[in-house]
Amino acid sequence: MARIFLERHELDDDLRRLFEQLTGNEAPAHAAECRVPIDVVETPKGIEVVTDLVGVGADDVQVVIARDTLLISGMKRPAGCEHHGDATFHVAERVFGRFTRAVRLTGALDVSRAEATLRAGELRVTVPRIEERRGREHRILVRAD
Repeated sequence: MARIFLERHELDDDLRRLFEQLTGNEAPAHAAECRVPIDVVETPKGIEVVTDLVGVGADDVQVVIARDTLLISGMKRPAGCEHHGDATFHVAERVFGRFTRAVRLTGALDVSRAEATLRAGELRVTVPRIEERRGREHRILVRAD
């Protein structure tokens, strides 16, 4: 069974720096932060990480696995807010800005076969298990010299 750990809130800055070092992308100094919801599901086939990224394009999100940590980072841009001009918002619940989420993965997972798909505002990252080899019998031919 894999062990899964979500990052603590105080690790966000460290994780963002690690991601920026790995990808070479730097966050703009003026960018606001937002927190995207995330689900982590362990199945018999592996681990699935799902997050809602409505309005985020594939070019605005990066997914990296490094040092047994799955990093999801990107930018959620405000859509359709420019036409409000000098209007005053009375309710503003949608979040925008840079986001970074991390899930530490342990166990027998095949990161080389991991896949990420962004469809209908949902990012789904799947990391399949490595097929367990323990308990299998493997006969070895014995030769006589």
